[in-house]
Amino acid sequence: MRLDDYDPNINVGDQRGEGGGFGGGGGGGLLFGLLPLIGSRFGCGGIVVVLIILAVLGMNPLSLINGGGQGSAPVTRTAPGSSGGSEAATACRVDAESKAACNAFSSAEHTWEAIFAKSNQPFQAPSLQFYGGSGRSGCGAAQAAMGPFYCPTDRGVYLDTSFFNELATKFGAKGDFAQYYVIAHEFGHHIQNLLGTSTQVQQAQARSSEAEGNAMSVRLELQADCYAGVWAAANRDRLDPGDIEEGMTAARAIGDDTLQREGQGRVVPDSFTHGTSAQRMKWLRIGMETGDPAKCDTFSGAY
Repeated sequence: MRLDDYDPNINVGDQRGEGGGFGGGGGGGLLFGLLPLIGSRFGCGGIVVVLIILAVLGMNPLSLINGGGQGSAPVTRTAPGSSGGSEAATACRVDAESKAACNAFSSAEHTWEAIFAKSNQPFQAPSLQFYGGSGRSGCGAAQAAMGPFYCPTDRGVYLDTSFFNELATKFGAKGDFAQYYVIAHEFGHHIQNLLGTSTQVQQAQARSSEAEGNAMSVRLELQADCYAGVWAAANRDRLDPGDIEEGMTAARAIGDDTLQREGQGRVVPDSFTHGTSAQRMKWLRIGMETGDPAKCDTFSGAY
């Protein structure tokens, strides 16, 4: 995929070489019982809702889809605890994987900013936070074992770029578009945060059984896959032959059924939190083919 070089004004932070630690989330990462909404292992599959400590944003989650009134929508580019400019230039040039992540993040930001503007919705940009092995986030510790994830508390997409190598070698999902899909999916969780969708799901989960709550998490993840497809559709003129196949390979590789079958030899549907390989491929394809966020309604009917 032929993406432009990243916008130097994107919000980027870099914790590589800092030795990690614990952030403002009041505890460790998901593997250590993290409470807020963050990503699980293979978090290019997005987030698992454990418990969201997040204020309701007061925004109708259907407003982006249905459109708004007339006038220009304000855009906020400053994310808490991050900066752009020189720090972005430094962090994004560490290696080829960092630059690829920055290019995809920048593209997703500009794409969604334009989508929100068309619907007269205020857009607040997230930050891209690099870490190596271990780090800290507003949701607690960032651990490489968690995979890429999104933290709503500080509106950051967290990435240890070594995941890209794992994606290619362990899961057979090679190519630049597979990497871009990772970033676009996590950016999709930021869109859900802005629209209040994540908070509404958390509130419903509090009244549900574990199996029902897992099913709601699946719907969130599949919607983020669809949003990744919407980003790709908006940039379809930049796609190279084979890119769509790379994305589908990545989506298939990180389906819950595939991971469980390969990891434990059996599949337990009630424990799914991200969706099956077929479901992930389906919703990524819907986003790609329609380019319409309104078509990403994974919460109505079967998914």
